[in-house]
Amino acid sequence: MKMRILIIGGEGTIGKKVVSFLSKNHSIITAGRKNGEIYLDLSNKDSIKQLFENNIKFDAVISIAGQVIWAPFSDISQDDFYIGIKNKMMGQVNLVQIGQNYITSGGSFTLTTGILADEPVEMTTGAALVNGAIHSFVKAVILEIKNNIRVNVISPGLVKDSEEKYGHLFPGYNIIPMEKLAETYSEIVEGDQNGQVIRLYD
Repeated sequence: MKMRILIIGGEGTIGKKVVSFLSKNHSIITAGRKNGEIYLDLSNKDSIKQLFENNIKFDAVISIAGQVIWAPFSDISQDDFYIGIKNKMMGQVNLVQIGQNYITSGGSFTLTTGILADEPVEMTTGAALVNGAIHSFVKAVILEIKNNIRVNVISPGLVKDSEEKYGHLFPGYNIIPMEKLAETYSEIVEGDQNGQVIRLYD
């Protein structure tokens, strides 16, 4: 079945691959703060609500966005922590809480975190905190969300297209092929999984 899918962060490193893969069989609409067909500030609840109110219902929502601060724990400030909490964590939580009232019955939300929730490296306490919280959120929210709406989260490791930029921070880590990552998003959106944390580290 052809679906109408909103992809937040569809212009990013991972987002571009997911858009390219899913657009073969589905209608894709991208959103973002700097790029995308629709403007969205994930850290702003009003912006999220406006997006859903001003557009035709979506069958699925994929979030591949969210800002966090990388800094040594001895230096990271409360404001730095709150950037990740407000943007990547509460942004995705609000996306589900608000969006549940606008997507089609039986629709889905696929959120994104990352390997730092389970295998952090130096300077990533802020990111690890946020990613771990989202994993817990997904497991809890499916106990209450209505209308057969599914919520899952994909937690990728170091992806191939980011290896050159970030590989030095993850020595010895497995590199995740972009095709495998895009296929995983497709499988989750088109499948029946619910409340799952899909760890794509190998």
